[in-house]
Amino acid sequence: MHPAAREMLLSAVDSGWADPVRLHHEGRTARLLLDNARAVLADAVGVRPDELYLTTSGTAAIQAGLTAVRAARSRVGATIVHSAVEHSAVLHTAGEAAVEVGVDRLGRVGLAAFTDAVRRPGVAVAALQSANHEVGTRQPIEAAAAAAGDVPLFVDASASVAHDVVPAGWSVLAASAHKWGGPAGVGLLAVKKGTRIAPAWPMDEREDGLSPGFPNVPNALAAAAALQARLAEAEELGKQHRAWIDEVRRRVAADIPDVEVVGDADDRLPHILTFSCLYVDGEALVTALDAEGFAVSSGSACTSSTLRPSHVLAAMGVLTHGNVRVSLGRDTTHDEVQRFCAVLPGLVQRIRAEVGM
Repeated sequence: MHPAAREMLLSAVDSGWADPVRLHHEGRTARLLLDNARAVLADAVGVRPDELYLTTSGTAAIQAGLTAVRAARSRVGATIVHSAVEHSAVLHTAGEAAVEVGVDRLGRVGLAAFTDAVRRPGVAVAALQSANHEVGTRQPIEAAAAAAGDVPLFVDASASVAHDVVPAGWSVLAASAHKWGGPAGVGLLAVKKGTRIAPAWPMDEREDGLSPGFPNVPNALAAAAALQARLAEAEELGKQHRAWIDEVRRRVAADIPDVEVVGDADDRLPHILTFSCLYVDGEALVTALDAEGFAVSSGSACTSSTLRPSHVLAAMGVLTHGNVRVSLGRDTTHDEVQRFCAVLPGLVQRIRAEVGM
C-alpha cells in the first residue's frame, strides 16, 4: 500500500464509517468524504464525478460494466467482441455470445480482424484492454474506438492507470485501486455520458445499481490518496522502471538458454515483464525465487492459484511452460533488480538438473 493510502485510511476509519446516503450527521460526513474521493478519482481518469462508479474490485467493475452496457443494447444484439488476451473477467462475462479476435506474437490484437468483427450485426459492445496485464503490450485503443463507430468500447485499464497514459476513445473504463498502491476492495467503473447502461442490480440510491451495498468510504479515500500520489510520481518511476525492465529483458535472454522473453519490447507498460523457460516447472521456479526474497507469479496472472497455462501466452502462440511474470513496485530498487538477474540463471539450471535436463 502506498504510504499516502495508509495514512488516509487510518485517519478516515473513524470519520467515514457511516452509510453515506443517510441524513444523520455521521451519514452526511461520510457522504462529503465520499464525494471528495470520487472527485479525485474521476479527475485522475478524465471523467466527471457523476460518470464514475465505485465497485468492490476491478473484476466486479468489468462484470458490472460489460453486463450493463450489453443489457442496454439488447435490441441491437448480445455479442461482445473482445481480444483473445483480455482478463478472465471479460472472457467469463462475454460467455457464449462472444466473438474472440486473435493477437500476434507480441500480444497485440489484429486491428483489421477487430474492425471486421465489431462491425458485424448484433454486436452490443467491444472490449479491449489498454495494455496486457501479463506481458505489458499496449493495444491500439484509439484506432479500435474509431473502428467501433457507434458500438461502445469497453477498456480494462487496470494494468495501466497510474503507470501509463490510457488513450482516448473509450466509452466505459474499468480499473482497480490495488494496482496503484490503494487498498484492495476498490474498483472504478467510468461510464461516459451518452453511453446507455442497464444495471443488473436494483437502481437504488447507491452507485445507480452498478455495485450493491454502500461503498467502503475509508477505502475509497485511501484509493484516491494513493492515485493522486502515484500520478505525481508516474513520470519518474516510469522512466526508471522502463530502464530496469529493459535490463532484465537483456540479461534473461543472454544468460539463460532456451528462454523466451515475450511481449513488445518497446510499445509496452514500463513495469511488467514475462518470460518462459523451457524444461522448467513454473511453480518450482516461483517457489525458488520466493526463497530468495522475490515475489513473482506464474501461469495466468488472473488465475495464478490454479496453475493453469496462461490463456494470454497461449493466444500469442509463445512458450507457456515455465513462465514467470515480474512486475516492479514503487519501492523496488536497482540492487534488487540486479540481484534477481544474478540468481535467476542458477535457479533455472538447478531446476532443470533436478529433472535430468
